[in-house]
Amino acid sequence: MPVEFLGIAATGDGSETTPRTTAAFDRDYTLRLARAHEDHGWDRVLFAYGSGSPEPAAAAAFLASRLDKLQILLAHRPNVSYPTFAAKTFATLDQVSEGRLTVHFITGGTDHEQQREGDFLTKDQRYERTREYIGIVKKAWTSREPFDHEGPHYRFHDFVSDVFPVQQPRPAVSFGGSSDAAYAAGGAEADIYCLWGEPLARTAEQIERVREAARAAGRSDLPRIQVAFRPIIAPTEELAWEKAHRTVAAIRARRESGEPVTRRRPVGGAPENTGSQRLIEIAEAGERYDRALWTPTAAATGGAGNSNALVGTPETVAQALLDYYDLGVDILSARGYDLLDDAIDFGRYVIPIVREEVAKRDAARAEAEAEAEAEAAARAERDRHQLIAVQA
Repeated sequence: MPVEFLGIAATGDGSETTPRTTAAFDRDYTLRLARAHEDHGWDRVLFAYGSGSPEPAAAAAFLASRLDKLQILLAHRPNVSYPTFAAKTFATLDQVSEGRLTVHFITGGTDHEQQREGDFLTKDQRYERTREYIGIVKKAWTSREPFDHEGPHYRFHDFVSDVFPVQQPRPAVSFGGSSDAAYAAGGAEADIYCLWGEPLARTAEQIERVREAARAAGRSDLPRIQVAFRPIIAPTEELAWEKAHRTVAAIRARRESGEPVTRRRPVGGAPENTGSQRLIEIAEAGERYDRALWTPTAAATGGAGNSNALVGTPETVAQALLDYYDLGVDILSARGYDLLDDAIDFGRYVIPIVREEVAKRDAARAEAEAEAEAEAAARAERDRHQLIAVQA
């Protein structure tokens, strides 16, 4: 199966290790970073969402009007707009980008962050709302006739949009989470299900949970799986591990100074979302897993979002990513700590190795399937001749 790479469409140059030197929305930096991704083999970039961050749909439209190939993953929280309005926004952006949009729906992992924009629902209520919201958006994208809706969170009559996506029947829907409620909602609605990087065995368990939820929702198709990491690469293993330890030291120094390394949760606050709780649990159980997974980066941020690292040479990190591909992961999300330089290095040195190895795997699989089909056909032909001989 094809493999895709997702990077970050940051609008400023700050990260967990380095304070921002640009404005929150810097046109030049946004475009420069995106071009680095487009020029170095990445497939799409994520416009993330934060309560006080630049509005991602507007930033994505800016980028889409200036680049021709790079696809867009737009993060969106249902609490910030009505679903019919959101559907028109997304359809318009799909038109601007000429069919390069995927929408990532975020239910919200912390009460504090949600309440910053007036969302006081409980976690379970938020998941219920997200599932209803996605259903409305999908229908608004595809219905040419007016329709009504009455649900637990939304009610309207006689809505029909006058703008539709380029992609038919609609853009893909992306979703993530590690709780039972997340699996149920995403298993039912998502075309792409997103996970944070965990050890291989635990990732395999989550993939099966997603697939079980999809089957329970009556789906004949299954969501594609995306997994996210923070790669730390260098020409030798020794240099990579030195870089990794410098990275964690920088994260800890910023955190100890009282400066937030992420604005989505107060400094020192315990995580409420299951995904972050899992990352902390994994980090407490050990620092290194499998081929290259390293947890101190997640521990240093308190399990804040995509934070587990893959450490090593480009070859080591590429092989680690292929281990996840072999589990059924076909979208690999990666973001370094020096956003621009790391995107270039990863694109130059890691992506080509992974794509080459995936092509070999796909060719070997296709050859094996062809041999199996030929053997089955030969066996059927032998059986037919034996039957003719018996009847004669």
